[in-house]
Amino acid sequence: MITWGVNAGWNILGAIVIYVVGRYLIKLVMRLTRNVLENRKVEASVKTFLLSFVNIALTILLIIAIAARLGVETTSFAALLASAGVAIGMAMSGNLNNLAGGLIILLLKPFKVGDFIEAQGQFGTVKAIQIFHTIITGTDNKEVFIPNGVLSSGSIINYSVNPIRRMEWVVGVEYGENFDRVEAVLLKMFNEEPRILQDPAPYVILKEMADSKVNIVIRAWVKNEDYYMIFEMNRRIYAIFNKEGINFPFPQLTVHQG
Repeated sequence: MITWGVNAGWNILGAIVIYVVGRYLIKLVMRLTRNVLENRKVEASVKTFLLSFVNIALTILLIIAIAARLGVETTSFAALLASAGVAIGMAMSGNLNNLAGGLIILLLKPFKVGDFIEAQGQFGTVKAIQIFHTIITGTDNKEVFIPNGVLSSGSIINYSVNPIRRMEWVVGVEYGENFDRVEAVLLKMFNEEPRILQDPAPYVILKEMADSKVNIVIRAWVKNEDYYMIFEMNRRIYAIFNKEGINFPFPQLTVHQG
């Protein structure tokens, strides 16, 4: 019993040492890997995926080393891992799909880290592409984890691929307003705004004659970084319509008595 206790104590002590040293080495390898990827200017999306993969692989190796130090036969442990892997694989088939989805995303590159996308009903900037999930930061600063499987097989709108983007404003005016005058006022304002591109040039169209109002659409092109000026232009349209005496509509109902 004494001999067994001493051996067990040494094994446990050795396992603790292996764990401490192993965690230190994993951090060291992760830091070196990160530096190598940054020096080689690897895309951020590929970098986050590889770092996540390396961390998981090294952690598994550390677990095997600790098990071997505790006296577990590595061959038996490997067989156990293999049989457990089959069971876990069946139970975690969704995560395997997510792993495959992550590889597809890295291969086809529908987006990269830093892009602003819309997917699975979520809007946000891509923060990281990990093994199983892609993390996006929403406009309200919430982090959303989207499984790579559904992300790679679903619709994705990437707003950052092209350097310029078309914006659209829909403005309702009263019936009876002179469309040519409204068009001239809007075009003058948009042509004088330096952030509005002139190639393609902005234009105004009469979209529809709806109930109680005439809907006019202004379309213009801007650089991606200037997209949020859409709210500023709403305010300026409201101000200039009031200044020029262009009336906004309100719901009306005409009743005829027979």
